[in-house]
Amino acid sequence: MNALNVAEYMQTLGLQARQASAAMARAEAATRNQALRALAALLRASTADLQAANARDIDRAVAAGLAAPMVDRLKLTPKVIETVAQGCEQLAAMADVIGDIVGMRQQPSGIRVGQMRVPIGVFGMIYESRPNVTIEAASLSIKSGNACILRGGSEAIDSNKALAQLVRQALASAGLPAEAVQLVQTTDREAVGQLIAMPAFVDVIIPRGGKGLIERISRDAKVPVIKHLDGNCHVYVDAPCDLEMAVKVTDNAKTQKYSPCNAIEGLLVARAVAPQFLPRIAAVFEAKGVEMRCDADARTIIGEARTRAATEQDWSEEYLAPIISIKVVAGLDEAIAHINHYGSHHTDAILTRDHMHAQRFLREVDSASVMVNTSPRFADGFEYGLGAEIGISTDKFHARGPVGIEGLTSLKWVVLGNGELRS
Repeated sequence: MNALNVAEYMQTLGLQARQASAAMARAEAATRNQALRALAALLRASTADLQAANARDIDRAVAAGLAAPMVDRLKLTPKVIETVAQGCEQLAAMADVIGDIVGMRQQPSGIRVGQMRVPIGVFGMIYESRPNVTIEAASLSIKSGNACILRGGSEAIDSNKALAQLVRQALASAGLPAEAVQLVQTTDREAVGQLIAMPAFVDVIIPRGGKGLIERISRDAKVPVIKHLDGNCHVYVDAPCDLEMAVKVTDNAKTQKYSPCNAIEGLLVARAVAPQFLPRIAAVFEAKGVEMRCDADARTIIGEARTRAATEQDWSEEYLAPIISIKVVAGLDEAIAHINHYGSHHTDAILTRDHMHAQRFLREVDSASVMVNTSPRFADGFEYGLGAEIGISTDKFHARGPVGIEGLTSLKWVVLGNGELRS
């Protein structure tokens, strides 16, 4: 497509999405749930075809020299397909929030005032690598009564096209407009520039990908953006703690999977437990090939030959790889200060036996998800019971953390009266 054709194409998608959004907002919850259950069935029935399309994407990615963590994100395994199918069913089983009225109260004038939850309208989703995001975004859009325009990465184009076709079939089978979920079919980058500059058709943009992508969209967009920046997540091992649990949770938080944004990149250890804890976790990391970039105290305890000296940049780094920064801190105050200064306000956890320390960590760590005695890998819409997530927002306005159904809605004021007049 040339630039003119891309602009016309995106305008057409925008107009179709705006028209479809009105039908989606009117649709009964039972109808939207029917589409979600149909989508789950189609995903399971089409596993072989989806894997064939995905294999083409993976072959191209490997041939192009894409980094291993990025190739890992591309994979559409039977387990991934089953997970997104279950997500559709979980969403279908959840109560419908559209039309809910909250906070209704009577005023001295006689009027009653409350807020109604309504769909946002049309959202644009720009994402990289993970094709499962196509289904997560589509299913959440359907459940929340919205329409959406999805622009996946060029590296996943065949997988995304195959998935989007199933979404269209599911919508049509429920009597809903197939244009309620549209995938941008071109890999031309001009499509992104058009999508983020169509306020007449798009109400919000949700970018999900690398920091460079999100910074560019936040800078150039002419519609509001729900941002998800990098995932520099931490575990802080406190004194006192359950050492056995701390080793297991820290291991899971880092090595269960290296590529997700909720895998930890930084490990902070209280000085009082560092001599007991660090040799044990270092042995685990060493066995799994995790490179340890440590401050001087941690290197002394683990051994300089087994570690590398951390640089100032390491404390801010999102590795998405088998690399971790490790720092010994005096205690809770230094851990909180370090996380708030160097972290990305995504997800951070404390492992502790001290209830007061846990409460302070929950209150004072300025992150979208804050955890006690469990792995940050749980920072996920599916694990939180949201059915699916559109992304994990590190913003503070409108939506924060895993963005599920409510994050794709807005509240409007409703006023009920019986002929009252303002004096």
